[in-house]
Amino acid sequence: MTNPSPSNAAKVSAPPAKPVMLFDGDCGFCRRWIARWNEATDDAVEYIPYQHESVPQRFPEISRDAMAGAVHLVSADGSVYHGADAVFRALALPRGHHWTVWAYQNLPGFAPVSEFWYRIVARHRTFFSRLTRLLWGPGVQRPSYYLVRSIFVRGVALVYLIAFLSLYVQVPGLIGENGILTPNDMMSSLRQTADQQQVGLKRYFLFPTFCWIGASEASLRLQAGAGAGLAVLAMVGLAPALCLALCWALYLSLSVVSGVFLGYQWDALLLETGFLAIFFAPLLWLRNQSGLPPSRAVLWLLRWLLFRFMFMSGCVKLLSHDPAWHNLTALAYHYETQPLPTSIAWHAHHLPLGFHKFSVAVMFFVELVLPFLILFPRRLRFVAGGAFVLLQIGIAVTGNYTFFNLLTVVLCILLLDDAAVRALIPKQWQTAAKGTSQTTASSSVLIVRTRRIAITVVAVLVLLVSGMLTYARFRGSFDPPKLLARLYNVAAPLRSINNYGLFAIMTTNRPEIIIEGSNDGQTWHAYEFKYKPSALDRRPGFVAPHQPRLDWQMWFAALGTYRDNPWFMRFCEKLLRGSPQILQLLDKNPFPQAPPKYLRATLYNYHFTTPAERRKTGHWWKRERIGDYCPVLSLK
Repeated sequence: MTNPSPSNAAKVSAPPAKPVMLFDGDCGFCRRWIARWNEATDDAVEYIPYQHESVPQRFPEISRDAMAGAVHLVSADGSVYHGADAVFRALALPRGHHWTVWAYQNLPGFAPVSEFWYRIVARHRTFFSRLTRLLWGPGVQRPSYYLVRSIFVRGVALVYLIAFLSLYVQVPGLIGENGILTPNDMMSSLRQTADQQQVGLKRYFLFPTFCWIGASEASLRLQAGAGAGLAVLAMVGLAPALCLALCWALYLSLSVVSGVFLGYQWDALLLETGFLAIFFAPLLWLRNQSGLPPSRAVLWLLRWLLFRFMFMSGCVKLLSHDPAWHNLTALAYHYETQPLPTSIAWHAHHLPLGFHKFSVAVMFFVELVLPFLILFPRRLRFVAGGAFVLLQIGIAVTGNYTFFNLLTVVLCILLLDDAAVRALIPKQWQTAAKGTSQTTASSSVLIVRTRRIAITVVAVLVLLVSGMLTYARFRGSFDPPKLLARLYNVAAPLRSINNYGLFAIMTTNRPEIIIEGSNDGQTWHAYEFKYKPSALDRRPGFVAPHQPRLDWQMWFAALGTYRDNPWFMRFCEKLLRGSPQILQLLDKNPFPQAPPKYLRATLYNYHFTTPAERRKTGHWWKRERIGDYCPVLSLK
């Protein structure tokens, strides 16, 4: 076998009309990759097996042994290139330039290293043919993502629908005019902050919410209801990009004025996913119209988001130096101490400690190692995606984490391609999805260029800011360069480029706040929440993907003090006033006729019962009193 030269080897006397790539037609490995290059070069190169009868007559200057040892590119001016040089030049022809050609010609060491690896592959084509089939499958053609985009867009729209509807029914009690937080109070706080900072009209960008137009409970419910309606339109394929853009704007608006009740990591993840989905969605008005192909740049931005979310979820557990994570015992506590466990969590809690340690080790492997497979060929991406989905299923069946698990699964869809999707979904669904997007782009040049510019700006902003945030998480204290700091200040109000990492510190106890009312200060009756543990005999239930945000916030409040949670005191005040909107968030009101005169909050430590205790008492929980959470309260 001859060694290809990194420079021109010869010139042919009869140059072809367009560049010709000569390859070994008897080599299965060569045929697979030539098929991929043929797609990439888009008719700019003619591919001919060197065994073809016309080759000796057309290119007598190139020996048969040389063509058997390496691919040859014959350019339109008659120049002949070999090996990696030929591959780089051929792939650059449709665009007129390519970074690999520049690196080959200008970067010291790039050319010899490229040719070294080309020779390794050329000498072991049988091995690399099998490896290619293992990693890519039967073919290595450039994958398409029309079906993937169709499913992903509908998945994001479904998550929006769930999030908006879940919030809609809770608005009156959480952030309504008679709720725990009122829109007028929230807007007054934003105005005061803007006045103190003297930002003028910039306040509308620093605090982007439609409530600047009108702050009322009706406005908040209108925004949540409109978001749900737009999500439905996006799901059926009506102007998906526009509908997703409006959904994102509405969810951002509600996040700004909802304070602690809309500040969870899955809210941030939905905003970031929804923001990128705007640029990934097809630019259509109706389902049967044609649109631009899926943007591969945005596809990789979304994959980068999934990588950060999974990888940093594992990193924060190690960076926290929490002994429960380091000695692999965290799951011995997690099922019992998580915010809203399910009944399956009770059973999981009683599994052997060895199984819990093994599960934590597997989780670390999934979160810290498998995310890197996102950068590898398609079948390794499938392995990563499957592991991520299994992890989310395990989390979902043991804990009520709202739409978080569904949203993560929707992101995992982007690790597939259309060929894989066709093997997974019914044919009738494929037809519907094809009708949405499998058409050639007929948009105007202006739209194409505008889209390309917008995606470039978004990509630069996301990569720089997210890279800075990821670096800062590892570094601890970090003083970013002025340019990065300015970019972050631009992006921060949009809440769409974020840091992630759940359960950095494992809670090893479960404090619960039990709120009781009394009319005489002697006899006390407990309020029952709908979903959080309170009555000892109540079976832990399934509530996801709905998020009872008050129940969730009570879990966080129990980990601190009432002074750390001013909203809690507002909540108690509303109970003393008998607010119907607040009582709708609860399951049992022990004072149906009139609100109590006194209120107290007691802190208990809750544990799952043992199997023997449950058989004897029928209780799922047992508890012991810790002490008062706050002083006895009254309206006086």
